[in-house]
Amino acid sequence: MKLKFTKMQGCGNDFIFIDCFPQASDYAHSINDTETLSRRLCDRNFGIGGDGVVLLLPPDNTANDARMRIFNADGSEAKMCGNATRCIGKYLYEHGYIKSGTARLETNSGVKILKIYPEDVNAENSGVKSVRVDMGNVELSELNGGSVVGRETALECGTHKITLVSVGNPHCVLFASPELVTELGPSIERDKLFPERINVEFAEVTGYNALRMRVWERGSGETLACGTGACATAVAAVENGLCDRARPITVELRGGTLIIEYTPETVFMTGPAEIVFEGEINL
Repeated sequence: MKLKFTKMQGCGNDFIFIDCFPQASDYAHSINDTETLSRRLCDRNFGIGGDGVVLLLPPDNTANDARMRIFNADGSEAKMCGNATRCIGKYLYEHGYIKSGTARLETNSGVKILKIYPEDVNAENSGVKSVRVDMGNVELSELNGGSVVGRETALECGTHKITLVSVGNPHCVLFASPELVTELGPSIERDKLFPERINVEFAEVTGYNALRMRVWERGSGETLACGTGACATAVAAVENGLCDRARPITVELRGGTLIIEYTPETVFMTGPAEIVFEGEINL
């Protein structure tokens, strides 16, 4: 079986996209062992290489434009991914699946609204410059019956001040040196306090409403960027009194920069998305 794919990246967070729309392929019916497929394709030495595999599927509800399923490099399925959703917005627009500048995307954590910003608004076939994602309501996660905001917490790797945020997937944010990511990230991801594992962000304030962050992603290890992680970090910064909620927050990641807006109703994330290359692999 030959599998066509599109390699895309958002701030260096790279994914292998497989178009499973019926008019484009029969992959939706033939891909069964997603765990093995993801582990093989994401291998950077023996596969294509990526942080995850994304299946782009027809929507379950015809009011929406598409549905996504995303699998981490270790084969586990994630609920959603902010950087991947921006890439999908670009793909849908540039491949003609949507005609307007707005898309409705079904994920395992609800429908996300994507706003497309073309490079040239007056050109009919313009490429996409950036995508803004309405991430929906973000919640402060609870531990032992209460929300955790800057709480000193005993972890297996020591006692650390953490903030727990859910952006459709779980995040543990520490305002500490980002360079601690490889030292503490693996342990915190699998700490007994988090039986389903957790994404871990290490962030520092670099200026007014400006943060620098490195991330250890659940199931993928350190990645160059994490959209939901940037959102979680911005929310944690506001809740800890480190950033101003009234203005956009800039989050600098190893692979690029995202702009986060934290409103009482939702969180918006804006950033770039690029196609790296397209190809075909023999399975």
